[in-house]
Amino acid sequence: MSKSARAVQGSPTYRREDSGLGLKGVSILVIRWLLPAATILLMIYFAMQSDVFLTRENLLSIATQNAPTFVVSAVFGMLLMSGYVDLSVGSVFALVGVASGIAMNAWGMAAGLCIGLGIGVCAGAMNGALIGLLGFSPIVVTLGGLAAARGLAQFMGQGSIFGFPEPFVDFGSGETFGVPNLVIVAVIVCAICIITMSSLPIGKWIISIGVNPRAAFLVGIPVKGTVATLYVLTEVAVSIAALLQIARLDSAPSGTLGSGFEVTILTAVLLGGIPFNGGRGSLWRVLVGVWLIGVLKNGLTLLNVGTELSGIITGAVLILAAALEGARFYIRKFA
Repeated sequence: MSKSARAVQGSPTYRREDSGLGLKGVSILVIRWLLPAATILLMIYFAMQSDVFLTRENLLSIATQNAPTFVVSAVFGMLLMSGYVDLSVGSVFALVGVASGIAMNAWGMAAGLCIGLGIGVCAGAMNGALIGLLGFSPIVVTLGGLAAARGLAQFMGQGSIFGFPEPFVDFGSGETFGVPNLVIVAVIVCAICIITMSSLPIGKWIISIGVNPRAAFLVGIPVKGTVATLYVLTEVAVSIAALLQIARLDSAPSGTLGSGFEVTILTAVLLGGIPFNGGRGSLWRVLVGVWLIGVLKNGLTLLNVGTELSGIITGAVLILAAALEGARFYIRKFA
């Protein structure tokens, strides 16, 4: 090797090219693929522990049970990408389920569906007006909604509501071409959200608002209107999810319906890599996060793990999601 070649090989520029992606690139790739890798490994572990886990029936059961979570997580992920959050989704979920159930038993399925969707629109419009248009704190407003909606659901329900119209229950437990109806609805909603983020202008607006709302406003993006719209869409998604859930259960227990739902949604979205202050993220990864949570709960049930321990493990997964986001931030900024 010539002296000039050795000099180039020893130069900093040469070493950077020789290192390929570099430590930062490798670290980001590892963190990016950690979630799908963990999901696959978890599925392999549960398959080794239970012969039932990888059966078609069980996998469809996981998808069906988590269909409401898929529906809300996809839209909630869009909201969080814009830098806003809604902590009232679990309580509104309960209120929609209870109010729709009461209305169905009193006036029929059409009335129950309209009231359920109407509650979602009203809750979203209220959040959108207070937060998006008037600039109130999303934490304070949605925590207030959480308490109010849960209390109203328990006041209205006074126990479990059941005995819904037969077509409604049949839809919740039925299939189309061998695929559960709830899964089909979840796929449609998730597909619309992914197309919106990838192909429509509002997808770019959402990311821009999350990065810098002031700069987004200055370039002509309707920041207030976009945020208000996202809150309405989020609560409409909650209404759809609640209707799917009570259709599947043929019951709307006011005391437990939607309990912990907001934690599950936040866990899935944060696992998917959307930071709490928004500005970036992938809905595909959010859906993988939902699937991981569903696999975890299903596998623990098959292994006869108690609900208390299951809750502890789910909480640990949320902490892990926060740790991963911290690692992403550190690597991007300092590595």
